[in-house]
Amino acid sequence: MLALTHGVTIRINPIPVLTLASTKILSELRSRRWFADAGMRGFAHRQRMQQQGWRREDVMDRPMIAIINTWSDLSPCHAHLRERAESVKKGILMAGGYPVELPAMSLGEVLVKPTTMLYRNFLAMEVEELLRSLPCDGVVILAGCDKTTPGTLMGAFSMDIPTIFCPAGTMLNDRYVKDGVARTVGAGTHTRMFWDEYQAGNLDAAELQHLESRMTRAPGTCNTMGTASTMTAIAEALGLTLPGASSIPAMDSAHSRMATSCGERIVGMVWEDLRPSTLVTRGSFQNALAVQMALGGSTNAAVHIIAMAGRLGVDLTLDDLDAMGRQVPVLANLFPSGDRLMEDFYYAGGLPALMQVIAPFLSLNERTVAGCTMVDQVNAAQVLDAQVIRPLDQPVSTAGALAVLKGNLAPDGAVIKPSAASDNLLRHTGRALVFDSQPQMLAAMADETLDCDENTILVLRNAGPVGAPGMPEWGNLPIPKKLLRQGVRDMLRLSDARMSGTHYGTCVLHISPESAVGGPLALIQTGDVIELDVPARRLHVQLTPEQLQARRAAWKPADAVATRGFTRLYQQHVTQAHLGCDFDFLQGNAKSPEPVIY
Repeated sequence: MLALTHGVTIRINPIPVLTLASTKILSELRSRRWFADAGMRGFAHRQRMQQQGWRREDVMDRPMIAIINTWSDLSPCHAHLRERAESVKKGILMAGGYPVELPAMSLGEVLVKPTTMLYRNFLAMEVEELLRSLPCDGVVILAGCDKTTPGTLMGAFSMDIPTIFCPAGTMLNDRYVKDGVARTVGAGTHTRMFWDEYQAGNLDAAELQHLESRMTRAPGTCNTMGTASTMTAIAEALGLTLPGASSIPAMDSAHSRMATSCGERIVGMVWEDLRPSTLVTRGSFQNALAVQMALGGSTNAAVHIIAMAGRLGVDLTLDDLDAMGRQVPVLANLFPSGDRLMEDFYYAGGLPALMQVIAPFLSLNERTVAGCTMVDQVNAAQVLDAQVIRPLDQPVSTAGALAVLKGNLAPDGAVIKPSAASDNLLRHTGRALVFDSQPQMLAAMADETLDCDENTILVLRNAGPVGAPGMPEWGNLPIPKKLLRQGVRDMLRLSDARMSGTHYGTCVLHISPESAVGGPLALIQTGDVIELDVPARRLHVQLTPEQLQARRAAWKPADAVATRGFTRLYQQHVTQAHLGCDFDFLQGNAKSPEPVIY
């Protein structure tokens, strides 16, 4: 029996019974190519494993299970994953497997510069090559911080060996008490809120330092519905985690037990030959889209989920996301769309309970790594707090978690999160104030004489995949300091950048094609009038085709930023945001070729 969130259980079969229904036998294990060889190579491979204290029969008679671990001292979200790897190893050994831990790039969201998005594809390549070049029969992935979930899964999809994703889990909640009133505090969302209040003069330095010391008070990913929890929930909706796994807090004892169950279950998956390509279908991705919308998930999902689908040959576009966003309201009362945190979501029943509520929008016959179908997991769940997981007729927001905009400013699309935006700005016309770089923009925000008011539309360009490079989370442009002091807390902001999933505001993001490759955003000038109409899904600049063409004729692309290294490779091969920002040579479901062993 496997415990779901808060006491609900479902039966899985972690240790297989080898019957005629099993699809693999010992001689067919991938690792046997290394260890069962009768020549000198096999002799050398077995010799080296015994050098580490393992017995000959350990490598000869057991499936070898990789544990991809994204632990790092500079990734506080993953600070506990060394211990979780030990729990996974315990489960693998209990089920008769042979565990091997393989470190991979950690991508701690806050400290990696210029942006973790620059290295998502690097991590995907690393995972694929680790699994391809080493004698791995199956893999448990330990990850969870924003880009680590899509990056590791993209690599595993291309390798296509049995895979379980073990989410890192979220940090503990915090409370902020002022004037006798307690307030829930969530990482990321309140970072921006408190910083704006400090800039406006409503918080002093001592109070800000106190907040700094306790807002993130335990290992784990952001406890708001940011990109981390969005993507681990998507992994669960795809059927790639054990049921309820994405909702368990990092420091809850259930998290260690779940990690052990992951290790136990992956051995069974190897014997069953249960690979991503046999599990994850278009229906699975439809489930993931529905979950993203019901959670009020991060706009970053629009980039990652398209890239992930592409690795399995599933045709998924921004239009699919927009269509689901029109159908499924935001039901999870979580920051930044609501006022609760992930620990509350766990106590309320977690993702299986939410999926039960949105069952009419799901493809429930999809299989999962637990060895059952999604309907089994959904039926085993229950909503334990209807204030956190709302019924369909009492949504947190009907505005939707994601809308796709098109028009002469975004021919290939742009995205916005209506549920975290200001209602009065969802239809807005205003004068553009254009910045060509983030440093230029940041310097202007402190200028007390800046020519702007609350109706001005702030525009940042050269912040996309090629232009930045790496498409950093600059899209939540700061409010000018002089307007903060006047009480302004939101403005319409446009960019070809991304925005942290923990942030909020009326921000149009991922404008595609980006300015650096000649997208229309490159042609906008300060003073141009821009129109946003979210209900009509329209983003338009009041310029004629002839005016745009004249500006294009005068436009010159900036010089390439990178002269060497991975950044150069990235700029040469990354696709645009509406295609998922994967590398053009890694798209598609062609599987990674097996290495020659000699």
